[in-house]
Amino acid sequence: MTNYLTHLECSVCGDRHSPHEVQTVCRSCGRSLLARYDLTAAQQSLRKEGFRDQRGGLWKFAPLLPIEQEEHMISLGEVVTPLLPMVTLAKELGIAEILVKEEGYLPTGSFKARGLATGVSKAKELGVKEMCIPSAGNAAGALAAYASRAGMTSHIFIPEDTPVINIKECKAYGARVVLVKGNISDAARAMNEEKKNNPGWFDISTLKEPYRLEGKKTIGYELGEQYDWNLPDVIIYPTGGGTGLIGMWKAFEEMETMGWIGSKRPKMVTAQVDGCAPIVKAFREKKKESEFWSGAETIASGLRVPKAFADYLILDTIYKSAGSAVSVSDQSLIEAVYEIAQKEGLFMCPEGAATYVTLKILTREGFVKPTDRVLLFNTAAGNKYPEVIS
Repeated sequence: MTNYLTHLECSVCGDRHSPHEVQTVCRSCGRSLLARYDLTAAQQSLRKEGFRDQRGGLWKFAPLLPIEQEEHMISLGEVVTPLLPMVTLAKELGIAEILVKEEGYLPTGSFKARGLATGVSKAKELGVKEMCIPSAGNAAGALAAYASRAGMTSHIFIPEDTPVINIKECKAYGARVVLVKGNISDAARAMNEEKKNNPGWFDISTLKEPYRLEGKKTIGYELGEQYDWNLPDVIIYPTGGGTGLIGMWKAFEEMETMGWIGSKRPKMVTAQVDGCAPIVKAFREKKKESEFWSGAETIASGLRVPKAFADYLILDTIYKSAGSAVSVSDQSLIEAVYEIAQKEGLFMCPEGAATYVTLKILTREGFVKPTDRVLLFNTAAGNKYPEVIS
């Protein structure tokens, strides 16, 4: 299998690290590592049109992913997730086009399958046997599933008020589940404390290792194909840890380097909630990093992240794209779930509904123009959140 992975590079200081041994964060400055590829060689050998005829799902982009031996690719039948039009709501808002990238079609019902498929696969390739993660819910289920498929052990640390289906699915996959009082930051503290006595555990937390980002990056490549290599004008993304936002931007940069797209970029917009909006606050204050959000609370469990580890990359993406960051209320999320379901037949998760509420706000403010092509993300199947409906 042809693969163009060359090295890992620190996102801040630029130090290089080997992709052939287990890595977490930069050994020099402690920031996130990014996988780098020989894109000059890739440009000479790969045709962007050629991916359409290959196997479905994220693994068709394998030459631009970090797993170097096909036998280590762990798959649960990933698909290229569809773009579904919002016809009625686009007319009501007076916008040329609203599409929804429906990530609930992925294994375990959420976008977390992308990152955990690549993260677990690379960990297996490097000889890892046990993995641990703090999670707000969907990442836990995805790790448990892919670790089970790979014959690996997973240790899940998760808030005790996480949606019950997430807890049950982890246990069904055979993961060890530790319920923690508090939010994902409290779960991380509990995990790190126990990890001290278990040096063999590999921490696969968001952007504390380099390879989950590469799975999320495939969103950008899929969008290139689906938009015929002419990206939308505005992308609104529900942002907790922010891996998808950062991953898309990385994919856009790689595609431009290979000559697959031009320099035009979508405006990248972060959607958060009033009860936990560290990125929104930092954006409004024009800061490069966010502050820890005390007392984080929201029904959208995936957005209850008091401080993203790579918040500086999220904010950098927003600034570079001339994007924005908006927070919305929990009540507006619930109302939006019903509105979208009844007018479009789409059952969105609360995080996904946040993107639609954000769009309504940005339309009123004039940030989104009537001629814009807008892309929203539904990051998980709505039926994984029965508590929201009840």
